[in-house]
Amino acid sequence: MNEKVRVGIIGSQFISSIHADSLKRCPAAELMAVASPTPGHAAGFAQKHGLPHSYTDYRRLLERDEIDLLVIGVPNDLHSQVVLDAAAAGKHIVLEKPMCLNLAEADKMLAACRQAKVKLMYAEELCFAPKYVRLKQLLDGGALGRPVLIKQSEKHDGPHAGHFWDVNRSGGGVTMDMGCHAIEFFRWMLGRPAIISVYAQMSTQVHQDKTKGEDNAILILEFANGAVAIAEESWTKLGGMDDRAEVHGSQGVAYADLLRGNSIETYSAAGYDYAVEKAGSTKGWSHTIYEESWNYGFIQEMAHFVDCVKNDLPPLVTGEDARVVMEVLFAAYESAGTGRKVALPFKTNAAKPWDLWRKT
Repeated sequence: MNEKVRVGIIGSQFISSIHADSLKRCPAAELMAVASPTPGHAAGFAQKHGLPHSYTDYRRLLERDEIDLLVIGVPNDLHSQVVLDAAAAGKHIVLEKPMCLNLAEADKMLAACRQAKVKLMYAEELCFAPKYVRLKQLLDGGALGRPVLIKQSEKHDGPHAGHFWDVNRSGGGVTMDMGCHAIEFFRWMLGRPAIISVYAQMSTQVHQDKTKGEDNAILILEFANGAVAIAEESWTKLGGMDDRAEVHGSQGVAYADLLRGNSIETYSAAGYDYAVEKAGSTKGWSHTIYEESWNYGFIQEMAHFVDCVKNDLPPLVTGEDARVVMEVLFAAYESAGTGRKVALPFKTNAAKPWDLWRKT
């Protein structure tokens, strides 16, 4: 292994820019190349972030022997093939959420990475967000007693990536986009006990003109240790991002708002763009976030994954974790489609989760 972990990025839009900024703040990483098929995007991304190489075909990037780690931030329907090609090229992988479109793809991706002996690491930043890390420390340290109920909500007015409006490319709506965060957040917070059931309610309240996917969702998860978790996810909240969690225990309770308390209360008649989170209208009252990448854990996440590659360490969030999240997502859409609680383990041959909600 070189003194630094040499990194290639596949993708050039919102999330890839966050990853590039985070990796530039990681002393053990060296950004080498970017690939994006859209004409001009890769070259512009490389110029902005100081990368020496750019490609319109990611397979050209995979041919570079010096690259140790790939960070993949492409539309959901492309995840599987890019991971298979990256594994075949012998590259370690950081994969953005959600893992892929279906469980067959997930199993094939995991098998390919095991066979190639490369790390498949799942980019769930909430497991690295400093405020949530401290929340977990309170729970693990016994300050709250036995966990009874955990809540997490994430809300804004629509996805950052346009492909999420198309259920054929994304696999579903807000549950695929943001509910996947909640599922792994709950598992991580509780020490990853088995999930025994899921109940979900989904609806399309505002964005019927843009998507067949749900723009509001509520998920209730039951864990083998007796804890219950509730996730609230929405693409219909105006005024910027809202991300918060609660942990209720037998001896205490803790509330963590990821952004409030880390923000500048702002009134703007014209509105403005967040440095990272560009979701939502910011006209009127809103909360201006500073050091967003740090508050969300992106910088800590990338530093951890780079260290895993450099020193051959097990990652905090793995491809196997991503596969569990996919199974729970399918169970949630099945629940929303049938109106019944769904037990886990859950098996399905559905091509994408949305198919179980809107069965034909």
